[in-house]
Amino acid sequence: MRQGDPLSSFLFLLVAEGFHVLMNSLSENNLFTGYKVGSFDPVTVSHLQFADDTVILGEKSWANIRSMRAVLILFQDLSGLKVNFTKSLLVGVNAQGSWLAEVALVLNCKVGNILFMYLGFPIGGNARRLAFWDPIIKCLSSRLSRWSSRYLSLGGHLILLKYVLSSLLVYALSFF
Repeated sequence: MRQGDPLSSFLFLLVAEGFHVLMNSLSENNLFTGYKVGSFDPVTVSHLQFADDTVILGEKSWANIRSMRAVLILFQDLSGLKVNFTKSLLVGVNAQGSWLAEVALVLNCKVGNILFMYLGFPIGGNARRLAFWDPIIKCLSSRLSRWSSRYLSLGGHLILLKYVLSSLLVYALSFF
């Protein structure tokens, strides 16, 4: 199947649902401890998925690392897909660098820092600073520069601005 084929995203969703079921079963059987959000009646989040990106969230423990590695290898075997560990990042919050380096060796991945890009947006920065929004502004300006070379009427440019750029801004702001 070609990249960009409408059917490929649907098939990936079916496969990603398998990963979701595996992670939920780990959490339900207390083999993986996710991140708790909220103080009153907290919700536990173990993973987030969008398109072909997956973020796994968990507490700092070797049991979580072993469970995560096992479920990723099991997912590879069951789905036939390959998890690219060398492109994966391990980011720790309030974790020592030495522990992260040791875990990265076990998982065969890189250690990232808290400021990283996810789905085209910076994660972990201060949204009140102007520099934080630079990647989004660059994305918008690159779109605008590509449109200026097209032979569109003024009305065509306005429609592009209204629908495409406004949806990008709404997505960006809803993300934060």
